[in-house]
Amino acid sequence: MKTAVIYASRYGSTEKYAKWIAEELGADLLPAGDVSPADLDGYGVIVYGGGLYAGRVNGISLLTKNLGRVGDKKLFLFTVGLFDVSIPKNVETLQSGLKKTLPPALYEKLRLYHFRGGMYLSKMGFFHRLVMKIMTNMLRKQPESALSESDRAMLNSFGFGQDVDFTDRAAIGPLVADVKAAQSAL
Repeated sequence: MKTAVIYASRYGSTEKYAKWIAEELGADLLPAGDVSPADLDGYGVIVYGGGLYAGRVNGISLLTKNLGRVGDKKLFLFTVGLFDVSIPKNVETLQSGLKKTLPPALYEKLRLYHFRGGMYLSKMGFFHRLVMKIMTNMLRKQPESALSESDRAMLNSFGFGQDVDFTDRAAIGPLVADVKAAQSAL
C-alpha cells in the first residue's frame, strides 16, 4: 500500500518538513488543500503535518471529517510550532492540548511527533504579528536566567524584525523510522 505525506503550511516550515519526510520515505507529497476525501482511499499509511495555531493543527479537518475513510490506515501526525520540543514539559503541553482538540477516535489512532518551525515576520499578517508581540512581551517579563536559548533567539528576532528558522532535518528521524516499520508491516 502506498504512503502519503499530506501537509498544510502557512509560512513554509511544515512544508519543509513534509518534503523531507516524503523524500526519505519515497512517499507522495500532497498539499492538504489539493486532497479530496476519495484521494485518501489509495493509501495505507498517511502522514499528516500541520502548523500549530492557538493549539489547533492547521488543516486537520481533512482527517477529522474523514475519520471513516482513514480509520483503518496507519496514521502519523506531526505538528510544527515554536515550542522547544527538546523540553519534555513542552511536549506534554502539546500532547495534552491535542488530546482536548482532536476527536478521541482520531487521537487514539495517531502516532504524534512535534517539530520546531520558525518565525517568519516577513511573511506574517497583522494578527500573527500581534500574537508574536504578545508572546515576546511575556518573555521580556521573565528573568534573564529563566529564558532558554530559543527564547532569546525569538526575542532578538522579533526585536530586530528578522526571520528565525529552527527547522532541523535530523528531527524527522524517529517519525521516518516508525513509518518505515509500519510500511513493512502492511
